[in-house]
Amino acid sequence: METEAALDLEALGAITDAVESGQGLPDVVRAAARALDASLVLIDRSSAVLAVAARSSADERALMADAAGVGTHELRVGDATVGRLRVRGRGGDPAPALLRLVTTLIASEVERVRAPERASEAAQESFLRAVLHRTVTDRGDIVARASEVGVDVEGGAAVVVVRAHHFAPAEDDWRRRVLAAAERAARAAAPGSIAGIDEVAENTAGQVLVLTPAADDRESRRTADAIARELQATLHGFTFAVGYSRVATDPADLYRAGNEALLAANVAEGRPAGDEADAEVAEVLAFEATGAYRLLLPAMSEDPGELQRFYAETVEPLVAYDDQYETDLVQTLETFLECDGNVANTASRLFTHRHTVRYRLERVRDLSGLDVASTDGREKLGLGLKAMRVLGIAAPRGPATERGARGGRVPRSGKER
Repeated sequence: METEAALDLEALGAITDAVESGQGLPDVVRAAARALDASLVLIDRSSAVLAVAARSSADERALMADAAGVGTHELRVGDATVGRLRVRGRGGDPAPALLRLVTTLIASEVERVRAPERASEAAQESFLRAVLHRTVTDRGDIVARASEVGVDVEGGAAVVVVRAHHFAPAEDDWRRRVLAAAERAARAAAPGSIAGIDEVAENTAGQVLVLTPAADDRESRRTADAIARELQATLHGFTFAVGYSRVATDPADLYRAGNEALLAANVAEGRPAGDEADAEVAEVLAFEATGAYRLLLPAMSEDPGELQRFYAETVEPLVAYDDQYETDLVQTLETFLECDGNVANTASRLFTHRHTVRYRLERVRDLSGLDVASTDGREKLGLGLKAMRVLGIAAPRGPATERGARGGRVPRSGKER
């Protein structure tokens, strides 16, 4: 026992020596691997690998794949999770007490090393929210604060809004993973880009804001496309909507650019999804490609309450009904309007019977008080659907079981199963 205690103290001494000498996380993790007689991978809260101590490339791949025999331990400082340590013992599981001491030491070192970076992240997010939520409006203040966080907005800049939704189980830090991927891609495409999570916006927990230097719309499109590709390549089990604005040549117009990108993301998010197998896609939409939705931007910017009231008077009862009874009134209405009021074409698009379509349109009339057979009714319902998209409200999706649905169910994917 005395020999074991001496070995433990000697091992811990090697770790503290690495910490005190400022050798960096790789040396600290290598010392920890020797202390635990284990292979280790240190991962930060955004899933970036900070250090590896493995016997071989195969051992490293096993650690990264979370293979059999690999344990994952959260690294915490106070209430905050600062990363994860993946451990694979070489001669059995490490002693719990020693493992706890080692993970505590590594967590403290991660917090010390990464604290300045997180302070920079916090400053970026604070600046983005201040500009895009219009708490800072003076041109000089915007330029000065942008310079402090390392972005030049005087030569032109655009805003990209990223929305992420996971349809498979996701770790608690998935928002930070989305942020890290979006920021990594944006900086590769346009050096000087900054990004942050918009925690101010309601019902948008997965919303990331990106401010990217851009002299013209081609540059902003390139950045948006790069973000979409990176999200699809590195994050699985998610759907993404990416909207981007026109270039703001005047820093004072960044607020307007933010609203443009938000509107584009809302519209992109409202587009119908395909199969779950095809669901890991990123819809990329420019503000200028939003068509008639652009006419509603002033309402969203200046009087969102009026837009909300119009939505409540037209389409909201349909959304509530779909949500409660798992029907398809909103999707049927959208498809009917897209098919220029042709019931047969609507039924064909939805893979259902035309009698089902007529029944649903009757329910639309009963719930909204608006008749799709009249020009006025179609116009108001069409604008109500656009208001829903501009407000970022997604229509419910569930199995349709109303009278007339073939076999009691209408396929959700737009094709027969």
